[in-house]
Amino acid sequence: MGQSLKKQKISHSVTQELSARQKVVASVPQTGFFGHPKGLLTLFFTEFWERFSYYGMKAILVYYMYYSVSKGGLGIDQQTALAIASIYGSLVFMSGVIGGWISDRITGASSAVFYGGILIMFGHIALAVPGSMTMFFVSMILIVLGTGLLKPNISTVVGEMYDIKDTRRDAAFSIFYMSVNLGAFISPYVVGTVGLSYNFHLGFGLAAIGMFLALVIYMLTKKKNLGLAGKFVTNPLRPEEKKKTFTLIGIGALVILALVAAAIKTGTLTVQTFIDLVGILGFVIPILYFVIMYRSPKTTKEERSHLIAYIPLFIAGVMFWSIEEQGTTILASFADQRTQLHFAGIHISPAWFQSLNPLFIIIFAPILGWIWVKLGDKQPTYTQKFSFGLLLAGLSFLAILAPAWLGGTHALVNPLWLVLSYFLVSIGELALSPVGLSATTKLAPSAFSAQMLSLWFLTDAAAQALNAQLVRFYTPQNEMAYFGTIGIASIILSLIMFAISPKMQKFFKGVK
Repeated sequence: MGQSLKKQKISHSVTQELSARQKVVASVPQTGFFGHPKGLLTLFFTEFWERFSYYGMKAILVYYMYYSVSKGGLGIDQQTALAIASIYGSLVFMSGVIGGWISDRITGASSAVFYGGILIMFGHIALAVPGSMTMFFVSMILIVLGTGLLKPNISTVVGEMYDIKDTRRDAAFSIFYMSVNLGAFISPYVVGTVGLSYNFHLGFGLAAIGMFLALVIYMLTKKKNLGLAGKFVTNPLRPEEKKKTFTLIGIGALVILALVAAAIKTGTLTVQTFIDLVGILGFVIPILYFVIMYRSPKTTKEERSHLIAYIPLFIAGVMFWSIEEQGTTILASFADQRTQLHFAGIHISPAWFQSLNPLFIIIFAPILGWIWVKLGDKQPTYTQKFSFGLLLAGLSFLAILAPAWLGGTHALVNPLWLVLSYFLVSIGELALSPVGLSATTKLAPSAFSAQMLSLWFLTDAAAQALNAQLVRFYTPQNEMAYFGTIGIASIILSLIMFAISPKMQKFFKGVK
């Protein structure tokens, strides 16, 4: 009897959720932006300027850390700087767990986007303060928390504008992904050039202006264009839960602060121990997430099957982002110190290489999107698309291996090798990243919609936590072993993904 009543409650909850989704879709103008809802225009330009600020900052962050104080940097040891940059990136994506929970249970996605943007803007302002290690760490905290609120929730709002069976959803995420790459393409030329040629802090100031523009666009157009998208709190705290939850959060925060203070005082909290801790959390947190969602009474039998189908996609995502994210750490250092920067009569800023990935995405995204549409029901499965992305990611590292094999590890490398590497991983990203976003929104349990997006971003968090450990093994002398080992591992995983694809389809339960 009790089990039957529980099933009835779950069924009623699912029905309410579907009704709420229909109300949201009905409130959004469904045309107005290339056949898509008008709200996609708002989210497109909000994301454009937010990504301009983030990737502009990231294009010069590693150099700011390891350049000497006389060159305007912080003078941190290079290997430590590369590890910190990876941990920074990991924490940015890991904080999406907090942002997704806040959205699902307290604020809704729309408000989370706004508050996250405010924190990010102040984070860039903190970086613009000259010569202060303290302000550097303050900026890290603000940008980590702000991105955690904004990043998963703006993607959630995109998904909420469409009916679950709307065939435009995949194309919408591809268009939305274009805004990410337009911002990422322009910012290394603007922020990177100003930061490296004139002053790092002026560059970070430009990043703050970019975030300010994102907030202005979002606030001026969201009411008219987004309707109720992002307004509903999908799994709100019950009145009796609020006091207990906020009390636990407060106690937890105090305990963490006390432990950090004690660790600093005793000398046990070092950069390396912090890197190791984040490395562990990068994998423990997503495992806990899977378990909690799978065992939740609010998750239906079909949704549990979707979660099982998601596991190989998550593992593949970690492998892919581990390679892709090294474009802003290992390859950024490679561009600065191992690459011919005087080429074809011009001087190349090492920051400019950060524009290659988004440039290739912009050029080839419409082509790949057209191919998926043209194939229709005959297009590859999600697992097969991920397999293709991993294959190209592995080949991108083998491309970097080639010049060391041909000319040794001491000669400066022709920049076209770097161009080839970025090209291969970018095409792989097109096969994996927008598809991963779309698959996540489709496979998400109804009660965990925003938090499931956070889980997708945890693939990047885990990857960068892993990279913080891997950078210790990279030196110019062992380039071939480093790039070769990681590249071959990605190719092997690609073949495994392709082989298990037919068996995994039964867990998707009709989701395509």
